[in-house]
Amino acid sequence: MFFTNKTGDYMVIKICMGSSCHLKGSYEVVEKIKEMNLEGIKLYGSLCFGKCANGINIEIDGVLISNVTPDNVKEKIEKFLKEGN
Repeated sequence: MFFTNKTGDYMVIKICMGSSCHLKGSYEVVEKIKEMNLEGIKLYGSLCFGKCANGINIEIDGVLISNVTPDNVKEKIEKFLKEGN
């Protein structure tokens, strides 16, 4: 699937790679996103978002999504895309 944001540019997904999110499995989240084979997405690792108590955090086009796990990342991204945030 090919996705773009509202301006027609690539959507940007940033994954927190801070120590807390790293220990909770952020690397596995990256791998799960790669397995989704999304086109039109730019994937970046990021320093801490400062929301460590909220589980693994990702940001899609500036919108923070918390409590992400390797098991629910696909569902959370699909929900974000469906809602057209």
